Amino acid sequence: MNINVRTLHGQADEGLVEYIHIKLQRLRKIYHRIEGIDVRLMEEKKGNKIAEVQMHVPGGWLVDRKSSTTFESAINASMDTLRRQLARYKDKRHGYEPEKVTAFNPHD
Repeated sequence: MNINVRTLHGQADEGLVEYIHIKLQRLRKIYHRIEGIDVRLMEEKKGNKIAEVQMHVPGGWLVDRKSSTTFESAINASMDTLRRQLARYKDKRHGYEPEKVTAFNPHD
C-alpha cells in the first residue's frame, strides 16, 4: 500500500510522517485491498491544522477531512471515521449477510 503525505503552507517533520504511516497501516487489518492513500496536511490562519485523507479502494475513493489543534489529533479523529467507512464499504462490496437460521424439522 502506497501512502503519500503532502503538506501545504509548511513542512511536516519526519516524526509526523512516520506517525501517519503507522496509523494508516492499521487500516489494512480491516480491508487488505487498499490500493493507496493520499494525505494532505494544511494549516489555517487561525492556527487550526487540517488533515485530509483520500483512500483509494477498488471501485472508488473514501475521503475524510478533519480539523484540530494538532495534526496528530486530526489524524486520530480521521482514523475513526475511515474505519467505519472502510467496514461499511467492505460489507457492501462483499455482500456479507449473517447466516439465516431455519427451524429444525426432524421429519425432513
